Amino acid sequence: MPRAVISGFHAMEEALKSGVVVSGELLYFKKSPRIEDIIALAEKKGIPVRRVGRETLEKRAGGQEVRGALLLAETMVSQVRRRDYHEYLEDFDQRTDALVVLLDEITDPQNLGAILRSADLFDVDLLVVPERRSAHETAAVRAASAGASAYVPLVTVTNLPRAMEELKQAGFWIYGAQAGGPAAEDIRLSGKVALVMGSEGKGLRRLVSQGCDGFISIPMGGHIDSLNVSVAAGILLYEIRRQGRSPGAGE
Repeated sequence: MPRAVISGFHAMEEALKSGVVVSGELLYFKKSPRIEDIIALAEKKGIPVRRVGRETLEKRAGGQEVRGALLLAETMVSQVRRRDYHEYLEDFDQRTDALVVLLDEITDPQNLGAILRSADLFDVDLLVVPERRSAHETAAVRAASAGASAYVPLVTVTNLPRAMEELKQAGFWIYGAQAGGPAAEDIRLSGKVALVMGSEGKGLRRLVSQGCDGFISIPMGGHIDSLNVSVAAGILLYEIRRQGRSPGAGE
């Protein structure tokens, strides 16, 4: 069995370009301009390419959506060295700025994958998820991240509130995303910042909420009362990075 099945066009392209997939096989059913580009990438990287029937392709996908091709990865490497949480804390202790994202009971692999994409785009230093009641890095998450999982350090901790307390000891200010909280643009978000995102249905758990130094929100209009958690994470990460590049912002 392959170590990972990667189905999205962008995810396959990024996995091949980055060198994350060392060995495996590219299967396709019918060529299209996009699939021909992916085939060329696979051949350049020395990954075998094979044409198969639609039924075979769907069977090998294991329930994932198939758009004409699949990358079956036998051997994968990451562009980041996976380390223990406390090793990262030691690094942060020597820095004056850093950005960490903690996810509280985000169980949907698609949401975790999308958050990984935003984390890569906005130079997040570390993504932290709890051991229980959380999505973890799987084939579905790697596919949804479109290759970002190879670049963003992701660690699992047994106790999220304790991990937050340790971040505070390392000099971080921790902000929980919470509807009705102060607008993110009105809060000074600089230095060592940790952003905590809760589930769309329940929000932050009580102990996690109590561990936050403050709360931030996204001003909204319209007729619905919430954003998808991955979309909200992307907006808040943009604001944190915007302030970091704009002296005086948020004061």
